[in-house]
Amino acid sequence: SFLIANGYDVRVSLTGSLQDGFNFAQEAAARADCALVVVVGGDGVVREVADGLKESSKPLLIVPAGTENLLANELGFDEKFQTVIRTFQEGFTRWLDLGIANGKSFTSIAGFGFDGQVVTLVSRQRRGNIDHFDYLSPVWRTFWAYRYMPLKVAVDGQEIFEGPGLAFVGNISRYAMGLEILRHADFGDGLLDVCIYKCASRVHLVKHSVMTLMKRHSRFSDVIYKQGREITVSSPASGIYTEIDGDPGPSLPVNIKILPHAINVMVPAGAKPAGIRTRILRAIG
Repeated sequence: SFLIANGYDVRVSLTGSLQDGFNFAQEAAARADCALVVVVGGDGVVREVADGLKESSKPLLIVPAGTENLLANELGFDEKFQTVIRTFQEGFTRWLDLGIANGKSFTSIAGFGFDGQVVTLVSRQRRGNIDHFDYLSPVWRTFWAYRYMPLKVAVDGQEIFEGPGLAFVGNISRYAMGLEILRHADFGDGLLDVCIYKCASRVHLVKHSVMTLMKRHSRFSDVIYKQGREITVSSPASGIYTEIDGDPGPSLPVNIKILPHAINVMVPAGAKPAGIRTRILRAIG
């Protein structure tokens, strides 16, 4: 309504599925009269729209409307619609890289192991929109039932880890609830960040969780942190779950490459990613 009130020609497309977001974005990318694409939704819808726009010149403006809104939070958006309006008016943009996992684009983080299993459980019980409380039972059940199976991780052709563990590969510094797992990540630097937690038991998991909350995890010898342009995650075991941007991901092995400067995104000038405290306050309303 803001755009229409200010004399802009607006065309609205309503998605009935994630695939619709990709299709609509591809159509917009091909239209000479389209100057800007605005996506309203959570990380899944944003991912599909970004995939449809990749390597086009059309700028993308995100209006966060999901549960976590990982990418929107990283770009500096908050819950205020005035921030979106200000971002549009200022017109400040930055390049966003995309990760490509087995041919599938993602904008934020791919997880292997524990969080992949949590996301899979949430997806199986999902009936429409979800909130943070929908994750409580899956997290609790996974904590007690998870089997710490071996992973193999290679970065730019060099194997850097083999053994029981959890792995995260991504493009943004903050994960769910603002945890700075990939704390050195920059979404436009042309690199993927990799964080591997050596983890073989619930005790290890609790220790890693506490250290991550304290932003000290990357200092310990049982955590491996690397950057690269191509990452491969595999396993001799079966049944390891994965996730990309909060949705169930592909089966192992997974090969991830970076697509640098894939999307031109509008961002609030001078904004910083939302931290843990801010996201908790949003979650509880």
